[in-house]
Amino acid sequence: MITVVIVIHLMIALALIGVILVQKSEGGALGMGGGGMSGFMSGRSTANLLTRTTAILAACFFATSIGLALMAGAQRAPHSLIDQAPISSTPAAPQAPAEPSAPLAK
Repeated sequence: MITVVIVIHLMIALALIGVILVQKSEGGALGMGGGGMSGFMSGRSTANLLTRTTAILAACFFATSIGLALMAGAQRAPHSLIDQAPISSTPAAPQAPAEPSAPLAK
């Protein structure tokens, strides 16, 4: 189920990026304009359509983000730090080096 929502989330993100890039820059700082679409729709109706589309895609993006967060949190099992405490609270004593079993010849 999460995989399906992730795929939908990615498609919405790509569509949102595309719609934002198509919009005409009001400042004109980038030197790009929507001049190629002047014959398709008027400037005002294009701006209204793109603004509405951006708002809808943004709402869907937030909804899928919240849905993914809830689904990821629901799959995680709760755990307690107290239950994971070590059994022995005293550290292990260091071991002495092994002594040779045979005496050394002189």
